Amino acid sequence: MGYVDTNLIPGEAVAYRARLHWVVIAPALIAGAVLDVIACALLAGAFLWQGPNGDVSMPLVITAAALAVIGSGWVAAGAIRRSATEIAVTTRRVLIKSGLLRRRTTEVLLSKVESVAIEESVVGRMLGFGTVTIHGTGGTPEAFDRIASPNEFRRHIQSQIDELPSAPGVARIA
Repeated sequence: MGYVDTNLIPGEAVAYRARLHWVVIAPALIAGAVLDVIACALLAGAFLWQGPNGDVSMPLVITAAALAVIGSGWVAAGAIRRSATEIAVTTRRVLIKSGLLRRRTTEVLLSKVESVAIEESVVGRMLGFGTVTIHGTGGTPEAFDRIASPNEFRRHIQSQIDELPSAPGVARIA
């Protein structure tokens, strides 16, 4: 059970869950892959160029093992970063939690959302990610970078705002 599920208000339900796009882990994947390729090359070199007695070069084997561990750790750290971020639209709020050891949470009441803006680069439009900025009444804009399917996320925020009961004595514009 994640942060969002454990922090729901009575009567509140999750309407939509969003995620960070896979490009968040792309730098970690690239760096990890480069280190792993270097490790494989060093390991192959250690076995191909054996010493005069047929001895394998232990410094090359140790260096290869260290690079492989660092590369795999880098990839794992990127995957953990992506999975440690929770993004949800509930029937009352927009909740975003990021971080595993250090946690940052943002909660914006749907009744206080003035606008939702999306910024997408050319690459972001092609791959399906962008920055979503939520402008709340009386608060600072909250920007969330590299959200997968940002237009879908905005659509769900807007549909939940439309479903909010209007305040007594206030006419709802249809």
